Amino acid sequence: MVNLQVEISSGEAGAERILRFRLGEHTHEVAENLDQWHGEGYRYFKVRTADNRLYILRLDEARGSWDLTMFKTPSSGLSKALHQR
Repeated sequence: MVNLQVEISSGEAGAERILRFRLGEHTHEVAENLDQWHGEGYRYFKVRTADNRLYILRLDEARGSWDLTMFKTPSSGLSKALHQR
């Protein structure tokens, strides 16, 4: 299992946004928060990092833990769906 740590900040009108996240030993700076939505007991965040990769991160609100749900690299054009627990 890969360790995922997320740093968030409250933006305008109290909306949270991701500033950066650490996946394993690598820190990814978030260039843009693209979307955010709620599921039952979860919140999802779609972000673009400084290296132009797309990630969807999921917050388990009850446990306060994060999962990497999907990422897409600009060179491959392929999405990789993940579910890590």
